[in-house]
Formats: sequence, structure tokens, C-alpha cells
Amino acid sequence: MNILVTGGAGFIGSHVVDAYVAAGHRVIVVDDLSTGRRENVNPKATFLQIDIRSDKLQSVFEHERVDVVNHHAAQMDVRRSVEDPIFDASVNITGGLNVLENCRRFGVKRFIFASTGGAIYGEQDYFPADENHPTRPLSPYGITKLATEKYLHYYREVFGLDHVILRYANIYGPRQNPHGEAGVVAIFTSKMLGGLQPTINGDGQQMRDYVYVGDVVQANLAALELNTSDTFNIGTGIETTVNELFLALRKLANASCVEHHGAAKPGEQQRSVLDSVKANTGLPWQPKTTLQEGLAKTVEYFRKNR
Repeated sequence: MNILVTGGAGFIGSHVVDAYVAAGHRVIVVDDLSTGRRENVNPKATFLQIDIRSDKLQSVFEHERVDVVNHHAAQMDVRRSVEDPIFDASVNITGGLNVLENCRRFGVKRFIFASTGGAIYGEQDYFPADENHPTRPLSPYGITKLATEKYLHYYREVFGLDHVILRYANIYGPRQNPHGEAGVVAIFTSKMLGGLQPTINGDGQQMRDYVYVGDVVQANLAALELNTSDTFNIGTGIETTVNELFLALRKLANASCVEHHGAAKPGEQQRSVLDSVKANTGLPWQPKTTLQEGLAKTVEYFRKNR
């Protein structure tokens, strides 16, 4: 198949590209490199530096005969979305609609969407949250992801574009950007290996569901084979506090830093964990990497690539 991966130079997208190439597919990567890195792109993939909001995107669909779109391009920083919701919407909604309109015009068969399980549910009523949990996002980022999901329903009902929505938990692993505001595993690891002091936002009792990027890739492979449209949580169902994460990383990094707490950040949830039972049978998919295994792989990557 000819697969277009938006955001394919980024953390998650580049791992997905690698897997699609390894599976024998022809892969086209569209990324504006605002947060992605050119060196992340698989050399066997076709790379085009284009903003998903640009009119230039149409020429990609015209010339590449795209069968499937895997949409990972996004403004994905929750805190930046709080500070600048207009920019967040311009990328995630306007950019997403530009991709969808080109899918409609050029007869794309399937759309795989990287959504969010952490931000889309808001503060949860029950734990872990399944796909039927009410969606009450507490950040503009979560709102734009939910809006795109609604657009996908519209494009399926009206234009017949099948879709698979993957609602991700907190993903970590090699290639994650350690220099932004998001991605606590990468940020902590980079600082610890560099002999710097990480800051834990708030009291550190925020609970998250951390899933290794290699496991997420397997969900994106499985989504290619699904013959229907559906939505799946992609997480482990296991909660870990930020304080616990800090201690685990400090040990793996052999660092001497102390627990240093700063102010809590606006728009940040207190507790988020996903039920992936539906994905176990529906994709099928299940996480195979324990947190300890995944953190060890991540620390080793950052140690080698400092």
C-alpha cells in the first residue's frame, strides 16, 4: 500500500514509518520539521517538508496515489494549547481538515488518527477509562482532538472514509523530544544524564498510564488490517505517579539529583489511566513492554545519543 504518514519525522510517527517500511509498504512522510527531525525519517521513505495547513498538500495526494493516511502531525503540547489555543486549533483542526479534504478529493481508503486518551476524557469518573467514558477535555489540545474525531465520523457517514481512532495514553521511548514542555520521561532522563536537576510539577502525585512507543507501533500496524471503523484506547491500564517515575529513572540513570517540586501547571489532569480491553480483541493489540523494560531502553537510547 501507499501510506502517507503526517508527522512522520516526529517521535511516534517516525517509529510508525519504520514499521510500515519494514512491512513492505511504500511510505510518504509529510512533516514541517517544527518539532520533528529530518534524521528520524527512514531513508526508504519519501520525505516532503510541508505544513499540513498548506495548499501544497494537495500535490502530494495528486502525485503519490495515497491508499491510507496515518495522521500523527499535531500541536501536541497540552500546556502550549492552554497558552495559545488559536495556534493549537489552526494546526489540529484546520490542518486536520486540510488532510481530510484531500482524502475525500483523492479517494483515500482509510484514515488512522492518533488521538488522545489522556486529554480527551478529562478528569475521569472511573478508573481505568474505557472508550465509553464521557469526553470532557480540560485543555484546548483535548478539545481539538475530540473535534477531529467528530469530523472523522462525518467524513465516514457522508463520504465513506473508513477510520481507526487510536486514543493514546502517555507514550514514551527513544526519539522523544527532551527539550519541550511535554514528554516527562524524555525531559527527566535528559536532565539526569546531563547532571542537571529536573523539576516535578506540583506534588508529583499525578497518575499516568505510560505506554512504550514500540507497543504503540504495533497498534498502528494492526489498524491497517481492520475492516471497519472504530475507536480504541491504547494504554496499559497501570497507573504510575510522577514521583514514582522520577525515582525509577534516577536509579536507571545512576543520577544523584533530589526530588525538586515546582508549581503545578494549568490544564494538567490529576489522574489518567486507560482500559484497553477493547483493543485486546478488536485490533487485536495489547502492550507487551513493562514500564521497567521500556524505561531501561529509553535511558540507554538517551545515554548513547546525548
